[in-house]
Amino acid sequence: MKIFKNRTTLGILCIVISLLICFGITPLFNKTISQKTEIVRVAKEIKLGDKITKDMVQTVEVGGYNLPENVIKNKDTVIGRFAAADLSVGDYILNTKISKTPEQDNAYLYRLNGEKQAISLTLKTFASGLSGKLQSGDIVSVIAPDYKKQGMTVIPPELKYIEVISVTAPSGYDANQRDAGPNSPSAEDEKELPTTVTLLATAEQSNILAELESDGKSHVSLVYRGDSKQAEKFISIQEEVLYKLYHSEISTESTQENEVVQ
Repeated sequence: MKIFKNRTTLGILCIVISLLICFGITPLFNKTISQKTEIVRVAKEIKLGDKITKDMVQTVEVGGYNLPENVIKNKDTVIGRFAAADLSVGDYILNTKISKTPEQDNAYLYRLNGEKQAISLTLKTFASGLSGKLQSGDIVSVIAPDYKKQGMTVIPPELKYIEVISVTAPSGYDANQRDAGPNSPSAEDEKELPTTVTLLATAEQSNILAELESDGKSHVSLVYRGDSKQAEKFISIQEEVLYKLYHSEISTESTQENEVVQ
């Protein structure tokens, strides 16, 4: 084209484009990168699993350009949550680095609501703990040799169906868990043999388990492993047995006392 062969015209065109860039595009770009926004930043060092309190974080104003989309901007969103990773002073808090529940190997302990208790039973031998095959969520029976010094090996009716919530190795780490915690030994590490099994028990069951622990005689047998809904059916059966054993007796005694008074 002839217009581009004319040096004067070409020079004027370059000047116009330069002016557009200087006074049009550049101010818009500068305005974009200079926009400020408030975000939540770490004020004190936070470790994995720590519950985040008000003094651990602060709200600061920073440039909004190129910020991660998942950076948290509301302080109330963070307070009361748990750290899902180690956070250093000055770090921006992303929604992937906090959790509603503590990200710890023993997170299951935080789910206790007062209805049941967690109690551990020592596995005296390799065989007594199902040869290291127990997992969280298993339904087991606890077998008691020479139960109450009666010379008989029985499964106490209170301990026919009871849930395993963890199996622990000598190091204190949970072993053979379905969902290993972030601090657990990796699969490449040599697996440690479990030494205790932690069970989810009622107060009555805990008393019997404590007696078995004191006697040093107990054996765990696997009843069911699989779907949680099916596992709950076993627990429901056990709860009915516990009600008949304990609450029915209390009801009968109360009735007898009322009859005597009358």
